[in-house]
Amino acid sequence: MRIILLSLVFRPDNVSTAHVMADLAADLVAAGHDVTVFTTTPHYNPDPTAEASQPLRRYWGGLLKTSDYRGMRVYHAWMPRKGRSVILRLAAWVWFHIVSTAAALVLARKPDVILAPSPPLTVGVSAWLLGLARSAPFVYNVQEIYPDIAINLGALKNPVLIRMMHALERFVYGRAHTITVISPRMRERLLEKGVPPAKVVVIPNFVDIADLSPRPKDNAFSREFGVHDKFVVSYAGNLGPAQGLECFVDAADRLRGRADVRLMLIGDGMLANELRASAAARGLTNLVVVPYQPYSRVPEIYGASDVCVVAQAAATASDAIPSKVYRIMACERPILALTDADSDLAQLVAAAGAGVVLPPESGDALADAALDAVTNPARWRARAASGRQHVIAHYTRATVSRRYDDVLQEAAR
Repeated sequence: MRIILLSLVFRPDNVSTAHVMADLAADLVAAGHDVTVFTTTPHYNPDPTAEASQPLRRYWGGLLKTSDYRGMRVYHAWMPRKGRSVILRLAAWVWFHIVSTAAALVLARKPDVILAPSPPLTVGVSAWLLGLARSAPFVYNVQEIYPDIAINLGALKNPVLIRMMHALERFVYGRAHTITVISPRMRERLLEKGVPPAKVVVIPNFVDIADLSPRPKDNAFSREFGVHDKFVVSYAGNLGPAQGLECFVDAADRLRGRADVRLMLIGDGMLANELRASAAARGLTNLVVVPYQPYSRVPEIYGASDVCVVAQAAATASDAIPSKVYRIMACERPILALTDADSDLAQLVAAAGAGVVLPPESGDALADAALDAVTNPARWRARAASGRQHVIAHYTRATVSRRYDDVLQEAAR
């Protein structure tokens, strides 16, 4: 097949969807397909190491940049660094849609199928327009359900705008040939919205078990931050409203008397500075907020951790499932899932026997679970081993990529 991948993020950007889509695209190329990617310049978590291995070159007089990635050509529309300004982000998304759609019409050979991962929701409109012009169906991949997640977080409140976004959502679902979601509960949410059951396919995200494997606790990362001899409870990823991470500060306050325990928040995001300030205001020395680290350090980060946290703010658990849960299990570390009890994340952790599910945003529950892990290390090591075996059985890259290949071929036919 000739496939166009239309994605807001792609490598060398360092965010989970960029990694998933890049690995999937590489697997599709390895399977014999011709893949052309239209995306943005790195703006989420720029990674100098990744950018050096995939250099971007000026194209169309600088209107685009281009790079090569594992047998495919990648076109990058300019995108400003992600920040707090909603207006700037919306304007940048509009720019991306205009440039990427025009570039795909001019530069790509006629596709057999288009793959469009969301967010943003509007990428589905670009995929539809491109498909309309080139007589090709599109597969819409839902990584997060919008606008629901923005509404549940309180970021979208205007009733008129909410109605407009729901109308846009219905439009995209109606025009897509197939909709793939990453968890069963997300499928249920789309069926509740009136999407025909035959149109919605569950394909989970995956992990490359060759790339992410267990590493020793005493490593370069743990030495750099002085935690090689501490019991470490870590969260690595976006530090934003969707995670509800103020509970880390509350838990650290509860555990301030335990010199052997360190809590770590590793990453960047809208609330990073607020979390640092909150910890400093309480005089907490047992909570370390570490700046964003390149993807190449992920195995070291999880190796340095004794327990890893996957967090979802209250009322957001039906809108997404964090990809980091697969990475943690692949690295053979136990999980503390701060999420709603009936969420896909909770069900995954329970099915894998990989950890414990806690109420979202609860510092007391986090502190109690950390103490239990310190006291009962054998129990938690068993959970870590169970999680890795579950990933190997169900969520390897090769297995999931084949399922995407099947869906894309069906749509192309």
